[in-house]
Amino acid sequence: MTQNTPLSPLSARFPRPPHHLQDVTHRVLSAAQLRARGVSAAQTSAQCLPGGPWQHLLPGVYLLHPGPPSGQERLHGALLYAGRPPVSSRRTVPEPAGAGFGEAMVTGQAALALHGFATAPDLGALHRVDVLVPRTRRLRSTRFVEVVRATAALPVPVRLAGVPVAPVERALADAVAGLVDTEEVSRLLTEAVRAGHSEPAAVVRELSAAKLLGRPAVVGAVDALLAAGRAVAEERLYAMVREHGLPEPLWNVELRLPGGPELGGVDAYWPDLAVAVELDTRAPRSGAPEEGRRGGNRGAGRAEDPQWSAYAARRDQLERLGVTVVHLTPRKLREAMDQQATVVRTALMAADDREPAAYLVVLPR
Repeated sequence: MTQNTPLSPLSARFPRPPHHLQDVTHRVLSAAQLRARGVSAAQTSAQCLPGGPWQHLLPGVYLLHPGPPSGQERLHGALLYAGRPPVSSRRTVPEPAGAGFGEAMVTGQAALALHGFATAPDLGALHRVDVLVPRTRRLRSTRFVEVVRATAALPVPVRLAGVPVAPVERALADAVAGLVDTEEVSRLLTEAVRAGHSEPAAVVRELSAAKLLGRPAVVGAVDALLAAGRAVAEERLYAMVREHGLPEPLWNVELRLPGGPELGGVDAYWPDLAVAVELDTRAPRSGAPEEGRRGGNRGAGRAEDPQWSAYAARRDQLERLGVTVVHLTPRKLREAMDQQATVVRTALMAADDREPAAYLVVLPR
């Protein structure tokens, strides 16, 4: 073999034949992983010479074939690049030869594609891969990799397609941060709710934490998100009544005393039993504790949240008139519909044991 002849493929040249190099985890390797397989830095450089069988994909990351990288290979390479230990750590602690992702995780549009969003571009069509890393990491964006630093603690990733991926809410916030088109933002946020990936409150909380709610492209999109979230929650409420054999209520009605003031609207009402269901689909307040928003503590947030104060006052007034108000959230309906049906059924069955309620006028809402 002459000096200028590229080295043969890894399976024919190096001591650990990679008959297992069939999937992306073995088509894209870091320098540390190659060293663990007995490949020196000089040998790696030789393989990456012009016309050679390998490519230098990213700093410290190599593609073990000459063609263009696939979407999965770019994804894997981005994580290897962002997940390697800092230089200062590598001087004293050997770089791991395992997965090599460290604390890095895919976020943004690439993460949404992995979560199954139809409105997210295909991995192969993405011009960049966003990778979320700890805020203390000193790492530059390079080539197709966009480094996103967490402003607080990293979220717990989920494992999809063999790689760590940011939760839907965080991936949405990071994707939205790079968008300026309201319709594009609205499509992503609405799909998150309609396809059951998340709840509006959780999405809005993450957008608020990322300080994105004031952006022009986000303001209108959030209104559409909340409207979609309410529609989905109402559909789940209808399904709960049908699928669990509950008596049919009056849907979306206003209650008032005869000749008196309005008492407010409810989503479902059984007039003969004086039981009402109200869905809490309010937008969450920035920084408010989740249980206070969801009604876990009836008094929580009254002095701080005008929406909650008005709701609690209306519910208290109805209950003084003998109406049992069952408070449900979209999250409870999605995650524990059976349990919520039992709560409503119990309230209906207990009607005979209560004092008769005041007569109320029921009007369509």
